[in-house]
Amino acid sequence: MAIGRRQFISAVGGAAVAWPLVARAQQPERMRRIGVLMSTTADEPDSQARLVALYQGLQEAGWVVGRNLRIDTRWSGGDIARTRKDAAELVALDPDVIVAGTGPTIASLQQATRTVPIVMAQAVDPVGGGYVQSLSRPGGNITGFTQMEYGLSGKWLELLREIAPEVAHVGVIRELTGPAGASQWAVIQAFAGPLGVELLPINNSLAPGDTERDISALVRFPNSGLIVVVGTVAAIQHDLIIALAAQHRLPAIYPYRFFVEAGGLVSYGPNLAKLYRLAAGYVDRILKGENPADLPVQAPTKYELVVNLKTAKALGLAVPPSVLARADEVIE
Repeated sequence: MAIGRRQFISAVGGAAVAWPLVARAQQPERMRRIGVLMSTTADEPDSQARLVALYQGLQEAGWVVGRNLRIDTRWSGGDIARTRKDAAELVALDPDVIVAGTGPTIASLQQATRTVPIVMAQAVDPVGGGYVQSLSRPGGNITGFTQMEYGLSGKWLELLREIAPEVAHVGVIRELTGPAGASQWAVIQAFAGPLGVELLPINNSLAPGDTERDISALVRFPNSGLIVVVGTVAAIQHDLIIALAAQHRLPAIYPYRFFVEAGGLVSYGPNLAKLYRLAAGYVDRILKGENPADLPVQAPTKYELVVNLKTAKALGLAVPPSVLARADEVIE
């Protein structure tokens, strides 16, 4: 049967549209590349859990390693010189996005590039650190998520006194690199006076011998306790710190749940795995064309309280029912 001129043109036009679609469908997906700069070591289970959360979030958004995504990861182990070297190496790979962990990794990446998009997974005070212009409008190549606000630091001291009311001297393990350590210390100081607590600063060091000496020195003071603030070195040395707290029978509070899972007394802080899963969402949005300057920096909407009753019993502490009622998880 003959077809008219209009029908012929329509048929050809339809084919002309269809052929490129078929051709595109047969083409392999464009491979995108992201870098990940971690401040801890690759053998840390909690750090691996954060990476798993990042991968899961990316996969849910349609990004599959080996098909349309390549991920390059560097582990700096808390060493600043190595962090800077790793940051420069990742930038040299020309990635589409880089995911940063804590402050030192963000600062090193910022020094290495002002153009490659950077997603912070667990920043502390990104405005004070100079990483973004404001939380609502970052304004540059960096955006992401904060893991805490400084007021949380005072809650650690209040919670420690609630669980161990006799505590009168508190060692505070802090880091001197970056503004976070000093700011957390200042907030704890503000809470210490009204609570009648004497603070004893412990400047953390990557040398295990220094950490052991300084924590052991707390035994000289009666009714001592321990606060571990947010910091890379403390996270790396968490097994040592927990063991020393148990050895010297020190009630201690920590910023992350993995301390308590490893035998620490109590933790109050963010769920880091959730933050990395959220970071995956920002990576996805940037890979799809959004500008990090326009993506607001977000803070946790909830902090987790985790209590280890086995450790409390070993220390001779009776955790108040009010604390147990607020706990998100109780380890027995």
